[in-house]
Amino acid sequence: MLPVKIGKEVYFIGIRDWDRELFDALIPLPNGTSYNSYVIKGKNKTALIDTVDPQKWVVFSNSLKNFKDIDYVISNHAEQDHSGSIGFVLEKYPKAKVVTNSKCRDFLRDHLHIPGDRFMVIKDGEELELGEKTLKFIFTPWVHWPETMCTYLKEDQILFSCDLFGSHLATGNMYSDDKKISEPLKRYFAEIMLPFSANVGANMKKVDEYPLSLIAPGHGPLHRDINHIFELYEDWTENSPKHKVLLMYVSMHKSTEILASKLEQALYMRNIPVEVVNLEKGDLGKLAEELVDSATVVLGVPTVLASPHPKAAYAAYLANMLRPPVKYFGIIGSYGWGGKSLEIISALVSNLKAEVLKPVMVRGLATEKDFKEIEKLADIIKAKHDELKLKKVKTAAAEK
Repeated sequence: MLPVKIGKEVYFIGIRDWDRELFDALIPLPNGTSYNSYVIKGKNKTALIDTVDPQKWVVFSNSLKNFKDIDYVISNHAEQDHSGSIGFVLEKYPKAKVVTNSKCRDFLRDHLHIPGDRFMVIKDGEELELGEKTLKFIFTPWVHWPETMCTYLKEDQILFSCDLFGSHLATGNMYSDDKKISEPLKRYFAEIMLPFSANVGANMKKVDEYPLSLIAPGHGPLHRDINHIFELYEDWTENSPKHKVLLMYVSMHKSTEILASKLEQALYMRNIPVEVVNLEKGDLGKLAEELVDSATVVLGVPTVLASPHPKAAYAAYLANMLRPPVKYFGIIGSYGWGGKSLEIISALVSNLKAEVLKPVMVRGLATEKDFKEIEKLADIIKAKHDELKLKKVKTAAAEK
């Protein structure tokens, strides 16, 4: 595609990948994705901010034909969806230097075998003059790798934020000027940033020190409504889950599904919002998205050969890996003749700092007695959520 002007001598030359279905051979991409790259032309030097996934190099190289010289390739992040075409760029522009931090340099040498003499290593807060264009480098470690950084264009007040504030979204809209961006942003945050939410919050404060007219992330549309984007991220990084339950389950012979349905009804009658995800059909991105701010997670687990169903085990593993700020964790399920589903699932969620509620495990098909236990579980969840709401009210009053 042709360069799109986003500022004075600042151009978007990214690639929209409409057809990609998985990221990292793991994350579903229902709306595709994009690999955002930018060119800044100063009076004396020209800088390229990040590249694209190497599979898109041929298309990307056509965009680069619009620029006679590239003097600097700024690498904000070593992951290949950002850096994978750097080697090709260096062949095309043999005098260009890769500008990055020492950790990213080491990763790029390991992953892409870029020679050491092609690097210019910079420090946090250092500036690079292009001629009436000044780049300032802001280190943002663990957003979401240890070497990640942002690049700030001082004269235009543009933050090239890499994965921070990104979204997996291929769209014809250059800018995210409507509120529909909230869900793609949240899904991306859940999949990529959630395990590092404390680091993300700290680094947000760091970039918030700079006046911003535009956020230009590494994926998805660009942001002009800066306040809205920051408000969303502040909400997700506060680790203060909302008054809702994520109920995820898988069922083989309907026994666990019946329990899940009964619990959903019981919670509904107690005015507790419930998001239900059938693990047989649900997508991992949606599951991760709901983990961001659910106060309670309940996992419906059938037993297979004395162990939890693999899809239930995987959901537990995913929750454990993402480390959401869940306050309460419950298990419901069924078994035929016995097993260790409870013990195995409990071990799989060891990273969750959540209170484990009394489980409801049923042999065979549930009876009225079992349904009463489900009602008790719903009562416990309501009481816990009422306590959380009261704490939030007291905290808010104290802060005033």
